[in-house]
Amino acid sequence: MSDAIKHECGIALIRLLKPLSYYQEKYGTPYYGINKLYLLMEKQHNRGQDGAGIATIKFDVKPGNRYISRYRAMGSSAVADIFEYVQKKFASVNKAFPRESKDTKWLKDNVSFTGEVLLGHLRYGTHGKNSIESCHPFLRQNNWMTRNLVVAGNFNMTNVDELLQQLYDLGQHPKEQADTVTVLEKIGHFLDDENQELFDQFKNEGYSNIEISAQIAQNLDVAKILTRSAKTWDGGYTIAGIFGHGDAFVMRDPAGIRPAFYYQDDEVLVVTSERPVIQTAFNIPVRAVKEIKPGHALIVKKDGTITEEMFRQPVEQKSCSFERIYFSRGSDADIYKERKSLGRLLCDQVLKSVDHDIENTVFSFIPNTAEVSYYGMMEGVSQYVRDYQKEVLLKRDEKISDTELEKVLNIHPRFEKLNVKDAKLRTFITQDADRQDMVQHVYDTTYGIVRNDQDTIVAIDDSIVRGTTLKQSILTILDRLHPKKIVIVSSAPQIRYPDCYGIDMSRMGEFVAFEAAINLLKRRGMSHIIDEVYQKCVASITKPKDEIENYVKEIYAPFTDDEISVEIANIVRPHHLNAELEVIFQTLDNLHIACPDHKGDWYFSGNYPTAGGNKVVNKAFMNWMEGKNVRAYFSV
Repeated sequence: MSDAIKHECGIALIRLLKPLSYYQEKYGTPYYGINKLYLLMEKQHNRGQDGAGIATIKFDVKPGNRYISRYRAMGSSAVADIFEYVQKKFASVNKAFPRESKDTKWLKDNVSFTGEVLLGHLRYGTHGKNSIESCHPFLRQNNWMTRNLVVAGNFNMTNVDELLQQLYDLGQHPKEQADTVTVLEKIGHFLDDENQELFDQFKNEGYSNIEISAQIAQNLDVAKILTRSAKTWDGGYTIAGIFGHGDAFVMRDPAGIRPAFYYQDDEVLVVTSERPVIQTAFNIPVRAVKEIKPGHALIVKKDGTITEEMFRQPVEQKSCSFERIYFSRGSDADIYKERKSLGRLLCDQVLKSVDHDIENTVFSFIPNTAEVSYYGMMEGVSQYVRDYQKEVLLKRDEKISDTELEKVLNIHPRFEKLNVKDAKLRTFITQDADRQDMVQHVYDTTYGIVRNDQDTIVAIDDSIVRGTTLKQSILTILDRLHPKKIVIVSSAPQIRYPDCYGIDMSRMGEFVAFEAAINLLKRRGMSHIIDEVYQKCVASITKPKDEIENYVKEIYAPFTDDEISVEIANIVRPHHLNAELEVIFQTLDNLHIACPDHKGDWYFSGNYPTAGGNKVVNKAFMNWMEGKNVRAYFSV
């Protein structure tokens, strides 16, 4: 993606289903769990550049001994930093206690991060704050083992203000206004309730306090706790949690917006945000990995019982299509096919744009995530050439001359790597003009391929958000090759609306498609629509969120997709560009053809899968009208 955006966090949960001694004997290491957690997190490094954290819980620890371990770190090297810290701890123990360190019981009694439940998180911050306190996992601590809670997730809630009010009404006083706090405290509150109910029950049945603790641990109804906690949540989420005594869960929102995959055998249960990492870490086939159903929680009790239970009634599934276009690693078998399909489905639009002139067109891509869709476009263009050749050679009535035959057979699409992404340049220069000149050189190009004033360059990107990099760098670099025309192709449709479920696209002014629509409204004397939409958004504030519509759709309604694309080309066109410029976007229909099982398209269509989404988009428009450069919801 040329316009980098921060996005989805990642989770990894491991539940060892055998004693540590089993892994020592079979795999030659008592650190099997922590080693696998490192691999799962490193393979999901694409999901977190701001920070990371891990937590482990040990079973059956004697009172007075630590059983929860946690470590968090900041920055793009956070995963490596965390596991270097842990491995140094193990190494020092092995050196100081060479004999004891081979005893898994001694290790568990004396060394941290040797627990049976392990939870990891990779953070992409979608809020202004970026500190160690913002890194998951979060802890809610208590002297009662069964009241301790560890939480980490990939989520954003749209109704944090409503959830905070509910906590206030319960008598709580949360320390900050953020969805992580509300989620932690919501689950924690109902965990406390369940503990108290069970305590009262077993106390009435004559159990001693020590016996009651064991009974509570055995009888906690995890699904009930999650059902009560999530009753009013509005958002997209995959949330993992561990209770202090060892019960663990991973819950997925009712629309399946955020992804969650799992694998289990008799040795381990593992849950991650992406499927291929499980396949790689455990060397298993794709069919062995399952997906947690929307509105369900995968629950593993301390005794190893694993169930998948519904905590909210599922709604129409709207899994995030941006996961398929850009966020998730392209090594997933289905995602790889879908991205190729996205490129292939653009061929009709692309060929029309170049007037089917294959001979004078160079096809390329913008590094690096658009590469797979480029392969699909290559297949589509190559198929067009084959079909054309068959049409000429097999359906021609008169005899073809040798010259014509040679010309037809020699049609070969020109697929080249024109764009090269160099290391990011530091913008230490203070003057704006100088800084912009430096930004132009983030990308470089391959010279000697494009014929001056004769060839058209077609370059595919996976999506266009702001268009800033196109204007300041990519188009300028390509224009130095002196093409007749440049066609920028987006494998995603026009991004028109903010996301409120995990992607850092929360402000209307960030979208070049929105800027284009506003320009067209003003130019064509329809500015009254802007004011009318604003008034509707203001009037909707007092409405229940279930009654609110997405009024921002009216900004785009007067125009066709092509009209907006033409205006986008005008916006991103540098003033010094010599080549003709066209910008082409994927259609919504083709997006759904390419990604049939991931219908979440609210950032393109404005059709939000939860009621809170409409409230957020209207608030985002109001913020833009009022000159407020802030997000329309709370999150960390």
